[in-house]
Amino acid sequence: MTTVAIILVLVLPLVLAYFAAPAWLAALLTVAAAAGAFWAALHPAVGVLAALIALPLTVAAIPPLRRTLVTNRLFDWFRKVLPAMSDTEREALESGTTWWDAEIFSGRPKWKNLMKHPAPSLTDEEQAFLDGPVEELCRMLDDWRIYNDQDLPPEVWEHLKKHRFFSMIIPKQYGGLDFSAQGNGAVVTKIATRNSSAATTVMVPNSLGPGELLHNFGTEAQKNYYLPRLASGEEIPCFALTSPLAGSDAASMPDKGIVCKGTHNGEEVLGLRVSWDKRYITLAPVATLVGLAFKAFDPDGLLGDKKDLGITCALIPADTPGVENGKRHIPGGAPFMNGPTRGTDVFIPMDWVIGGQERVGQGWIMLMHCLSAGRAISLPALSVACGKMLSAVTGAYARVRYQFKQPIGNFEGVQEPLARIAGETYRMDAAHRMTLVSLDQGEKPAVLSAILKANLTEAYRRLTIDAMDIHGGKAIIMGPRNYLGLVYQSVPVAITVEGANILTRSMIIFGQGAIRCHPWLLKEMTAATSQAPDARRKFDHAFFGHMGYTISNGVRSLVLGLTGGRISHSPVSGPVARHYRRINRLSANFTLVADTTLLILGGKFKFAEKLSGRFADALSHLYIASATLKRFEDDGRPEDDLPLVDWGVNDSLHRVEEALHGVLANFPAGAVGWLLKRICFPFGRVHAESDDRTGHRIAMMLMSHNATRDRLIHGIFKPTEGVGAAVALKAFDAVLAAEEAERTVVNGMKRQPTPVNVDQLAAEAVEAGLINEEQARLLIEAQRLSAELIAVDEFDHEAITHSQFGEAESPLAKAS
Repeated sequence: MTTVAIILVLVLPLVLAYFAAPAWLAALLTVAAAAGAFWAALHPAVGVLAALIALPLTVAAIPPLRRTLVTNRLFDWFRKVLPAMSDTEREALESGTTWWDAEIFSGRPKWKNLMKHPAPSLTDEEQAFLDGPVEELCRMLDDWRIYNDQDLPPEVWEHLKKHRFFSMIIPKQYGGLDFSAQGNGAVVTKIATRNSSAATTVMVPNSLGPGELLHNFGTEAQKNYYLPRLASGEEIPCFALTSPLAGSDAASMPDKGIVCKGTHNGEEVLGLRVSWDKRYITLAPVATLVGLAFKAFDPDGLLGDKKDLGITCALIPADTPGVENGKRHIPGGAPFMNGPTRGTDVFIPMDWVIGGQERVGQGWIMLMHCLSAGRAISLPALSVACGKMLSAVTGAYARVRYQFKQPIGNFEGVQEPLARIAGETYRMDAAHRMTLVSLDQGEKPAVLSAILKANLTEAYRRLTIDAMDIHGGKAIIMGPRNYLGLVYQSVPVAITVEGANILTRSMIIFGQGAIRCHPWLLKEMTAATSQAPDARRKFDHAFFGHMGYTISNGVRSLVLGLTGGRISHSPVSGPVARHYRRINRLSANFTLVADTTLLILGGKFKFAEKLSGRFADALSHLYIASATLKRFEDDGRPEDDLPLVDWGVNDSLHRVEEALHGVLANFPAGAVGWLLKRICFPFGRVHAESDDRTGHRIAMMLMSHNATRDRLIHGIFKPTEGVGAAVALKAFDAVLAAEEAERTVVNGMKRQPTPVNVDQLAAEAVEAGLINEEQARLLIEAQRLSAELIAVDEFDHEAITHSQFGEAESPLAKAS
């Protein structure tokens, strides 16, 4: 009896911790247990043990008592050791909102909160725009011509302006299209499946740039003047942020503006004299309006006592005296307009500052606010587009291309990368769509936008390499027939811009997410730095909330580790229910390990970039796995899509587990790391990648016509003209149409049709009564298109110039 009672006394607080019971309830029940043990005259050890457990819980349940005994002392210590935070770091942390990332960080994601969000959808107006102007635009684009001309054709520029492609984020009252985030993403995605240069040209004005900044922060006069001109294409905008000496570290930009008086339109006005040297600026060579970020200084105190005013954003007409635009950079594989912009002692009046004089010094806040949303739309859309296009053409090529008398897609070595292409595409699209829904509901998910940018562009790189491997020499020889070479060359552009992925992964996703998404950490930091009278009370509430959160996740990690997560809640039943439970388990593991790491390292964690990168991988793939499951529900749970769901979730959770093992293997306190590993992973690694059978099913799906494939590549442009991707899709259709005839000929005549023998073989098969004339025609057409697909381009030696772009100029002579 005594043993049973002791076990019950020990189990009670564990059960309360597992369910995150409030401190008052835990104290009440444990005090009752202690009193009951003494009243029932059980062995004294039972009552003493219960009392020892009840004592700290009672202290935790009485705020005045716990403040006196614990938190008042901790408050003073915490305030001393809290690392200093720069203004830019603080502004970055305060930008945007949290969403499902915060649920993951809770250790107990509330799936009902995710499932209540609507499925992605477009308005009738957005769909009509996709079916009309966007479809027409895609038919006007030619990859090889654009690459050789290093520019979009004049008629394309005119089409973009006429149909207001640059105004998707501008409200209708100013003449804009005012599309949703989903509409914006769908437009960019479809264009990008045809040509990345055109997609980049469209997406940049609809992302971080003058339009977004004006809409959110501009004065009414600025909005009324510029937004209609931007919407109509009368003004072509660019936004200049990156400097030669300040790339990822944009806050260290040397570009500066000095507050002074100067002459504008014949009058003396207050303004700034600005000098800058920027590079990598998309649309700068053709821009008529330059959005500029610079540091403002007021040495003469014309605006007040503060001398260093901070980063400021302004709009400067490109024809302003002193502005230097027009030179070009040449981005690899994607010749969109990109180049430097410079200015020396350019005087701008105060009303050219976005938001006017009162917004001087608020540029970093403005940029972070816009980036928290825009970064989730454009580059992820480009990545999703690549995945969809590569799924279509690589599946087609794997079916059409024969080696050893069978389609190369029948070989397991090819099926493996085929499955990766389709699986990556499915979950990329899922994460993108789910995040766009959050944007349309008013969220500004700063951490999620960083997750999407880094992870989707990395997936873009991986699947492009897989597609290149499957196509072999076809993808290497450049020319109009090569629909992959330019895609491959342009991958580093997406990897690098809007925050290089190395930086985003190792410093931003978890570095920012740990504070923003953690339910208590930011509250503790805010209270500790506050001078308000109730700061100690708020710190006490946050600190004990944090303690309960950590204890609960520790217990949940152990219990879910021992049970494989099987006892946790899933919002659905059926074959995917286990995935929800596994995410529940890994979410608890992630939060426990992350919380313990932050506790041990404190302010030093900001320098532990390898650990931060691994935590970023775990957080990212917990989010991506969640999005994959949400997509399956949004699509109506189609059973045929299960291989894609399983592949995506299994791969993501395998990455989460490996990331956490990487953290624990390099834990800053070895003994604690050893203990955490036994709590979180008592049976070692249990999350494996998908098996070969799943990969086989995905590969076969990609090489045939079916509803799953249609859903996977939905939203792409399907070209019908030209010798590139159009031939791949036509050959795919033709080979599938001739499949029965081919099988009959092979079985009946023991010979494989090829482009060389098909005419004679088809005639013999008709004569032998194996196939009819129509089947023979299909067979011949399939082989003709197959030959067209596998062909590569040839050029006359004399026709190839050795200097397409002329001699490059040295920028050093012009650098500020």
